Amino acid sequence: MGEAQWLDEREARAWRGLIGVLQRLPTVLERQLVQDARLSAAEYTLLVPLSEASGGVLRARDLGRMVSWERSRISHQITRMQKRGLVVREECSEDARGSMVRLTDAGRAAIVAAAPAHVAAVRQHFIDALTDAELDVIGPAFERVLHRLPDDEG
Repeated sequence: MGEAQWLDEREARAWRGLIGVLQRLPTVLERQLVQDARLSAAEYTLLVPLSEASGGVLRARDLGRMVSWERSRISHQITRMQKRGLVVREECSEDARGSMVRLTDAGRAAIVAAAPAHVAAVRQHFIDALTDAELDVIGPAFERVLHRLPDDEG
């Protein structure tokens, strides 16, 4: 495999900065969601694509792919959300083994109520810390990194 090509000071600074943000920002944002909306980050993560889907319904498998979660995690989280009345699970007409996840009125109300404060927190803790020029660089840069990563199936 050869000798490691160690990170130089500039590279290490960028890497450590990213790791710090990845460790701390989700915690800060989840604390805000729980405090202001009584939603976990996991619940919010699933409510967003469901609220944007046609009819508020998605196949569970597709929802899991959209948020890059394994089948067992999506299944357990849907069960928890179903108990809270945020979603319902329905049979899939195309495949008896599959299931559909439908946003309930309570789930839609929860995401509508949570979104403004969540977006404000994202702005406060991330967007407002960056200049317009930095946003113009960081967005495409993160997209390039994401495109180089293997997908969940490979």
